[in-house]
Amino acid sequence: MATALIRSVFLNGTKGFLGAPVGHAALRVQPRRENKRWVRAYLEQQRRLEPPKPRSEKPNWDYHAEIEAFGHRINEEFSLNLLKTAFVNCCYIKHEESKRQALGIEKEAVALNLQDNKELSLQGASFVCSYLQQCFEEAFPKMPPAGIEALVNYLTSEELVSYLARNLSLQDMTLCADFPVPPNVLRQTFFAVIGALLQSSGSQRTEIFVRDFFIPQLIGKELFEMWNVINPMGLLLEELAKRNISAPESRLTRQSGATTALPLYFVGLYCDKKLLAEGTGETILAAEDEAARVALRKLYGFTENRKPWVYSSPQQKQRTQSAISST
Repeated sequence: MATALIRSVFLNGTKGFLGAPVGHAALRVQPRRENKRWVRAYLEQQRRLEPPKPRSEKPNWDYHAEIEAFGHRINEEFSLNLLKTAFVNCCYIKHEESKRQALGIEKEAVALNLQDNKELSLQGASFVCSYLQQCFEEAFPKMPPAGIEALVNYLTSEELVSYLARNLSLQDMTLCADFPVPPNVLRQTFFAVIGALLQSSGSQRTEIFVRDFFIPQLIGKELFEMWNVINPMGLLLEELAKRNISAPESRLTRQSGATTALPLYFVGLYCDKKLLAEGTGETILAAEDEAARVALRKLYGFTENRKPWVYSSPQQKQRTQSAISST
């Protein structure tokens, strides 16, 4: 009797305990948000498949504000009209005039009242080439004119100048018919910006600008990567003859793995029983050419352990020299 009573009380209690709280708990449970992992990757893929758009077609773009902010961004003072002209390319003017003609606008209204950057670009390019040539002639007085010209051509090449222009975000402000902006247009625009700086701030500020952006591109570069010399041994003989030094004698100093698939030879060049340079190569001829290149680098002063480039102005040089002499 007591056992049946306890059993009934227990069963009624569990029904009330399990019935009421479970209902309340079901009301509190929120549906789980299922964020599919593939959605983000899909949207990113769709964004990459879209054709690139110029920055001017995206929201929050003010061309005149960007032009004014450009000089402050690179810490230079420009004439606003000259800077605007530096970003206008002739292809943009022709493209806009053709679009107006297609719309049926009268011939008198088709022409745009804009001046292209051709004149500024020529002026900037000539200034950059002359300044770089002067710098290299002072830094490497023993290098022949062909080597100086090769260094200048490398620093003013289309690939390198367009690389500098992209890092300064010139492609966003360049007015061009095509997008993305071609490298030759970026090169012309960058030289036009230098020409605008030359007319706005003078030659001294422009020299500092060219020095700070162009000359550091030589860091980590080897001389004969920029100067293609077909016959280094012949060039070495010419340079030694100018200095009244006897012709070098090549000798095989060391070798490793001569009977394997990857041999290595060490060839040294000797002048008057003194080691002039040593080079390595997979063949004896290749090692001899490399030794000639090493000797040329030493003669021209373009070695890896050469003195770093002096970035101080002439006035600062005089101040440092006077301070050193006074101490």
